[in-house]
Amino acid sequence: MNKLTQQLGLPRLPAKFSPVQRFRALGFPYRAPSTPRGLAPAPTEKTTGAHYDTAWARKYPARMARAAIVDGPMRLVVSALAAPDRRGTDRLDSLHGPAIFVANHHSHVDTPLLLTSIPEPWRHKLIVGAAADYFFGTKLTSALSSLVIGAVPIERSKVSRRSADQAADLVGEGWSLLLFPEGGRSPDGWGQPFRGGAAYLAAKTGRPVVPIHLRGTGRILRKGKSLPQPSTTSVTFGRPLTPREDENAARFAARLEGEVAALADEAANDWYQARLRAHAGESPGLTGPESGDWRRSWALGDMSRSAKRRARRWPEL
Repeated sequence: MNKLTQQLGLPRLPAKFSPVQRFRALGFPYRAPSTPRGLAPAPTEKTTGAHYDTAWARKYPARMARAAIVDGPMRLVVSALAAPDRRGTDRLDSLHGPAIFVANHHSHVDTPLLLTSIPEPWRHKLIVGAAADYFFGTKLTSALSSLVIGAVPIERSKVSRRSADQAADLVGEGWSLLLFPEGGRSPDGWGQPFRGGAAYLAAKTGRPVVPIHLRGTGRILRKGKSLPQPSTTSVTFGRPLTPREDENAARFAARLEGEVAALADEAANDWYQARLRAHAGESPGLTGPESGDWRRSWALGDMSRSAKRRARRWPEL
């Protein structure tokens, strides 16, 4: 061994050194070169968070694995936990090509519920905009999020051109995108104002936005809870929308929020009366009353109780 070390020009090490210690003692080219004194070390490239490369999860083998997961165990779990009632899929008959799907967000159940509810041909060519700091914090969670739900990292703490450009490029390549414009799960059962990311992407890509309302998922697994509780849910699809010529991202985001609020009214009340309120711009808002926590909790509970008591009936013509 010492003779071989001399032939290779390696430093001579004491015989008591273990193989691992000998390897650690090796220098360049057997190990990465060290930074000379007086020079700043080169910055290390980030591989998690918004910098995680999800391209492998859109390759054919990963797509087949994800389709098997979505149409197999995920669908069974969603059926057992959520018993979803899916409505309004006929409103997508005129939709062709990729689209941007947006929905309110109350629970971690929302994503699997939508992945199993969005119909073909969009379901199996769909990516999910997921919070980079939550779903891509480690390499393990990044890989699982990319494979199981087709997630791509979206920075929610700041406006990031990197995230927006990546999402826009993928939509341009024929991928549909699922976003939660509220930026996170509801903390108290009421909705949160919609941010302008989906509206911006719609203007940038020229693709329509499909509003969706989810009802009942907060009863299954609210924010702060760790154990799910089975309940019933509904998924209501709205008509695809595109920004008007005089609408910027903020105004279009507000119109999307209003349309989701109208779908919420439609899911909880009489369809005909809900559409009349939507036409008059009188649909109840998603964000609840602007008052103290106790008043918001009271109003939310009162709304849930009245919705349960209210039976569906034929419209009064």
